[in-house]
Amino acid sequence: MKQTLALALLDAGHSVFLTGPAGSGKTYVLNEFVRNARADGKSVAVTASTGLAATHLGGSTIHSWSGIGIADELHKRTASDMSKTRQDKIINADILVIDEISMLHDFRLDMVDQICREVRGDSAPFGGLQVVMSGDFYQLPPVNRVDSKEGGFVVHSSAWEELDPIVCYLEEQHRQDDDSLSDILTALRDNDIRRRHAEALLTRKKVRTPFDEPVTELYTTNADVDSINNSRLAAMEGDVHEYEMTTTGSAGRVEGLKKSCLAPELLRLKKGAFVMFVKNSLDKKYVNGTLGTVVDFDEETDLPIVKTLDGRKIVVDRDSWEMRDGDKKVAGLVQLPLRLAWAITVHKSQGMTLDAAHVDLSKAFVPGMGYVALSRVRSLDTLTLGGLNRVALMMHEEAYEIDRMMRKKSKKDAEKHAHLEKDYEQKRKKKKIASKNNSSASWQEKIEKMREEHPNAYKPWSEADDKKLTKLFGRGLGVKELSSQFGRHTGSIRARLKKLLGDDVFDSEA
Repeated sequence: MKQTLALALLDAGHSVFLTGPAGSGKTYVLNEFVRNARADGKSVAVTASTGLAATHLGGSTIHSWSGIGIADELHKRTASDMSKTRQDKIINADILVIDEISMLHDFRLDMVDQICREVRGDSAPFGGLQVVMSGDFYQLPPVNRVDSKEGGFVVHSSAWEELDPIVCYLEEQHRQDDDSLSDILTALRDNDIRRRHAEALLTRKKVRTPFDEPVTELYTTNADVDSINNSRLAAMEGDVHEYEMTTTGSAGRVEGLKKSCLAPELLRLKKGAFVMFVKNSLDKKYVNGTLGTVVDFDEETDLPIVKTLDGRKIVVDRDSWEMRDGDKKVAGLVQLPLRLAWAITVHKSQGMTLDAAHVDLSKAFVPGMGYVALSRVRSLDTLTLGGLNRVALMMHEEAYEIDRMMRKKSKKDAEKHAHLEKDYEQKRKKKKIASKNNSSASWQEKIEKMREEHPNAYKPWSEADDKKLTKLFGRGLGVKELSSQFGRHTGSIRARLKKLLGDDVFDSEA
């Protein structure tokens, strides 16, 4: 199915399962839909099965949003004992998004369904919410722990069966540009790995990538990753530059957000350190997974200057991560969007596109781990191999049958709803024209008028501005005084303080 038809189905209000191979654009479609839905005034609850995936989307875990927590079953009074705030978020939502659905147990999806029905007072699946699930059953499966209830893939849940979501199986490839690597990944998904595939991978042992700089190494255990990064940095000459994470929100939620954020609490860098960006930049200068080397530090701000593998130099400023509960920010982190990149775990690489990677799969212990690691890069030429075991070339046995069913259903659903694609494209075209007509002609006039009173309106904030703003605010200056000092509207001052210090910065005001 094409991305435009998937967006059309989502826009039409259908509950959908969005799937497809790594690099097929699932995250793009999800983000585009959420942005459009919110622009249309809908309340979208963005969640994921893991904290790491939730952080990528700027949402919360499905366990937190629904109130089920880590419980294995619901009690009779689970819904009625919920706080009114939690119930209101579930009642007021129009759309529920659950990303990385492959890692959610079937019984937990049933629990979320039951909670939504009870809280919303609606017997329809998920209390009448439009539900959008996204993921790939070939990637990491749900983990069954010794001390908890065993479960399987969500397709076996009663909630899935009753919801009967339309399947949008995306098949266009937007990451791999190499037929050899695509052939290997396809063979893994088709359960058709041959000797030639293994031999093609083994040719990547003891070779170099086309880059002069080092490349990220992917390992299956945290111990290997930490050991490599720490030893590489310690072996380098030069001064250490340290950047400490700042946080807002309750201790528990901040701790949960920290575990889900790839940026470290204390980032230690030296000139020459190999680093990875761990977030997409709004101005598209880098993406989650872009690699580079620290070539210098800014004299005034001490911010690192990173040269990417394609030769661009970027002064890296701090960015923020949020945990949201519906539309409210409940925890926030501010840190440089970087981490040392000599090594990273396969698990934490999920969702990334890497310029190049050295992959050691000699200790792979979960089916699908090899597929996740190999699908991070664009071609075999940008991949080197440290080791390979049998598990690395295995996929979860049940995933093959599920994938076959999903492809078949997606084809039928695409034929049935093909007419929606044209309607969707016309609707978006009209909105774009209307938006352009309403804003472009008068926008400059509005800015010029605003700058008569606030000369710095809509001008970028500098690092020095931010430091001065927080310092003066800490000394007790009010928003009106700060507005006068900075030549900006009071709303801009408030918004900037919330970004820097958290949404609750003004909660104590009378």
